[in-house]
Amino acid sequence: MATDYGGTVEQVHRALGDERYWLVRLQDSGADHATLDELTIDADGGIRVRTTQTLRADRLPGVVTQFHRGDLSFVREEIWTPISNRRSGATVRGSIPGAPASLSGDATLSSVADDEGALVSRLALRATVEVRVPLVGGKIENFIGSQLVDLMVAEQRFTTEWITENG
Repeated sequence: MATDYGGTVEQVHRALGDERYWLVRLQDSGADHATLDELTIDADGGIRVRTTQTLRADRLPGVVTQFHRGDLSFVREEIWTPISNRRSGATVRGSIPGAPASLSGDATLSSVADDEGALVSRLALRATVEVRVPLVGGKIENFIGSQLVDLMVAEQRFTTEWITENG
């Protein structure tokens, strides 16, 4: 999956290291409860962020409630490298505590020229979703995959607006 942000790699990377950005982004995420569990910026500019987002059980689709009872929390971790040559890479991991589901992948944030020749950022994400549940695991993986696309678009929109409003 890939999406373009209306801002430079430096602007997007700076947002990813901003606590206010994360607090507002999580508040606007659509989750019933969301927390910023960790935000660490290394001396060299690397960023480590971990969040937890929870959906109430009554909002979960039937295919999910077949394997998971109660509210569902998703823990997400991103570890971003410092910017080098207008690029930053990340390791992305996700898990659902108490459920046999995981997400792992890598992301690359790089500079590309838009239609007018201005530099913008492209986030390319390659992720693997694994749900270890007989018979319905594939259906749940497909559901999570479609949600990831929607999430990526929403995060792109939010981040572009953030950069516009906050530099």
